Amino acid sequence: MTDTKRLRIAVYHNLGSGGAKRITADELRCLSERHDVTLYSLRSADHAFGGNDAKLPYSVKLYDFTPKPWLGSPFGRWNTVIGVQNVRKMDALNRTIANDIDATRPDVVLVQPCQMTTAPAILKWLRTPSLYFLQELPRRYYEPRIARPYDPLTGSSQRAKMRRAINHFDPLIAYNRRGFVSLDLGAARAATRIITNSEYTRQNGEAAYKRDIGVCYLGVDTTQFGQKNQVGARRARERIVLSVGSLTAAKGFDFVIEAMGTLPAGLDGRRPQLIIISNFQDHAERDYITALAQQHQVPLTCLVNVSEAELHDWYTRASCVAYAPVREPFGLVALEAMASGAPLVAVAEGGVRESVIDGLTGLVAPREPHAFGRAIQTLLADPARAEAQAARAREHVLADWTWAQHIERLNSILAETASARQ
Repeated sequence: MTDTKRLRIAVYHNLGSGGAKRITADELRCLSERHDVTLYSLRSADHAFGGNDAKLPYSVKLYDFTPKPWLGSPFGRWNTVIGVQNVRKMDALNRTIANDIDATRPDVVLVQPCQMTTAPAILKWLRTPSLYFLQELPRRYYEPRIARPYDPLTGSSQRAKMRRAINHFDPLIAYNRRGFVSLDLGAARAATRIITNSEYTRQNGEAAYKRDIGVCYLGVDTTQFGQKNQVGARRARERIVLSVGSLTAAKGFDFVIEAMGTLPAGLDGRRPQLIIISNFQDHAERDYITALAQQHQVPLTCLVNVSEAELHDWYTRASCVAYAPVREPFGLVALEAMASGAPLVAVAEGGVRESVIDGLTGLVAPREPHAFGRAIQTLLADPARAEAQAARAREHVLADWTWAQHIERLNSILAETASARQ
């Protein structure tokens, strides 16, 4: 890591479990080895996923936040107003936290996303130089909704169509959107500096926020992923396709199932088994993809909250990792698969295109079931090619995508941001 002076760094996050929380926990752990770090967060945030915040070597200050409860039927439409009221309540709390941070006079504040507002309102109130790490835009406001038959906003039933028509003219819906977007824009524009995880997200962020955004690529810990995959230590792979991510519509597991439905059956008359590993499961989405797997005759197993060791083990067992999230901002799973030496098929979309080299470190296929299915079948039918690709992928990660490289970049950017005070 580049030698820089020791900084006093305040870190803010209000994250749930998922990739952003894992990234934040690892950044906190590494930064605290070189700097004096204090974490400011809410008790309602996830403090266990990716590393227990209370057991890491830095100070932690937690704040209480109790949102107003949602109303049930027939008053559900007023929840849009309650949502804005909760955001304003969060804004007031963030102002208090900002004042507490400024009073300690840190050199810089590293601000991670808020699960309620995305760009945290704290950015508006900080006087200390701030670096906002934009993991993704609030997609519900900047991207089209992913259609699902169970979703009353996108389904094809008469009830769903009627609800969409009412929503179109409902002033409360517009009020809610204006409130959230206004806070997100105001907070993001107030940051001293913004960085993000990919060129894809940078372009989207600059279009939304009308300001310059830098890229600080993420990395993967190659001492964890792939450490058991050295030459001569690999066991025979099983006839398994692995897919990893929160079990939500955005992760594209329905598309993976449709693609696997195009594969020929094996000697046993069955298609390869699909294993989905998630840190979170939306029950409606799980029911939907379970029925879809039965329809396409794809054997499916869904696992949730497996240990890190078990996740690493699945990467070594699978004959192929199929990764097809919808417009994924970066795609940490692709890096984990490549670092683990796992054969990879990734969708040609979002930030994934920046880390996977088609034909060299993985196969990149369009979001079309037959094309994606052919890519999966290519790796299943030719294990020698799959292993050669996987070996190149690990070397690619070791050369350009390590966690140490990410921390070195982040460390330099924090030092540059801190100089804005002077």
